[in-house]
Amino acid sequence: MMDTALDFILKVIVLAPPILMALTVHEASHGYAAYHFGDPTAKRLGRLTLNPLRHLDPAGTLFFFVTAMLGSGFGWAKPVPVDPGRFKRPRQDMMWVSAAGPAANLLFAVACAAALRAMLALGLSQESLAQGLVLRMLVYGVFINVILALFNMIPLPPLDGSGVLGGLLPPRAAAEYQRRLGRYGFAILLALLFLPALIPGFPDLIGSLIVPAAAWLTDLLLGF
Repeated sequence: MMDTALDFILKVIVLAPPILMALTVHEASHGYAAYHFGDPTAKRLGRLTLNPLRHLDPAGTLFFFVTAMLGSGFGWAKPVPVDPGRFKRPRQDMMWVSAAGPAANLLFAVACAAALRAMLALGLSQESLAQGLVLRMLVYGVFINVILALFNMIPLPPLDGSGVLGGLLPPRAAAEYQRRLGRYGFAILLALLFLPALIPGFPDLIGSLIVPAAAWLTDLLLGF
């Protein structure tokens, strides 16, 4: 019983920094990109910061912890407010703002992988509890950032992939896409997340596509 409780505590310690930083980097990057393209809304609201407290949503963070404990890792933070009317080219600029979050997560994953390789080269070992926790934290840092990036690129509102797709489609097609899916995108997303566990035989698109892709890319970055 004590070993189980200790394992749980250690896993929370290992997961907390990667999850908090992944969500924070993701949302802050949206804000910085929007500011770059002329929208000061995020700056005015104090969202151009890497302070997790400015970005985290309690329910989304808890959901991320639970799903990460189960081997995947999905969650959300408070969306950064963006006013496309401030942009010179609203559709194109919004596409880049949408892409900034997943791109930042992928860059952070690369940074975690580089740090892990450097520490292993310096002789850090998992035989030491403290060193082992740091190494595991970096491994989770790679996986969590990769899976958050891939998950957010699903082209369903309100995920970032819908904003990227909206910038790539012709204006009329983009408007029709948002009109048709904007109202139901979140419900479809919830169905994709939960129905495979509730209904036997329901297609698990996220579990069969996103999670394996994230695991493959994580192994690639780590050199496994």
